[in-house]
Amino acid sequence: MDRKTRTALLAITGVIGMTGLGFASVPLYRVFCQVTGLNGTTQVAASAPGAVQGKIVTVAFDSNVSRAMPWAFAPEQRSERAALGARKMAFFNAKNLSDQPITGTATFNVTPAQAGKYFSKIQCFCFSEQTLKPGEEVRMPVVYFVDPALATDPDTQSVEEITLSYTFYPVDSAKKPG
Repeated sequence: MDRKTRTALLAITGVIGMTGLGFASVPLYRVFCQVTGLNGTTQVAASAPGAVQGKIVTVAFDSNVSRAMPWAFAPEQRSERAALGARKMAFFNAKNLSDQPITGTATFNVTPAQAGKYFSKIQCFCFSEQTLKPGEEVRMPVVYFVDPALATDPDTQSVEEITLSYTFYPVDSAKKPG
């Protein structure tokens, strides 16, 4: 194999490798965030370990809606106290204010960001798309717990309040409702 052919093959291999890495970077980043809690990414769990004696944190709830989505969306209560390890349930209400069915999906995060890896959801409306008929109102639960390890991590042991924030977006943002 001559030098030009070898250089061309190396260049093609590099381009293919970089393209593959580009496509793989989004799912790899998502997995990395879920494992580490980076940027307030929460965890998913099957069940809560059970309340432990000691630390209690306040969990505050925040709700937002994209300007492109005519929904009202709010938590039923702004905050609640949670013992570490205890299974808790909070409710959010959403209402379609338009005259058309609209499908939305919720993105979420936790602040402070370093608490994300200790905040676990067992059940959440954010795991799937939500379709509301015109004028329809729904009550949506989120079942969660705060891992007791929060109290022993030097980066989070002073955390007394965690904010769980959701933002609803239309599934097809190219379509303008109404």
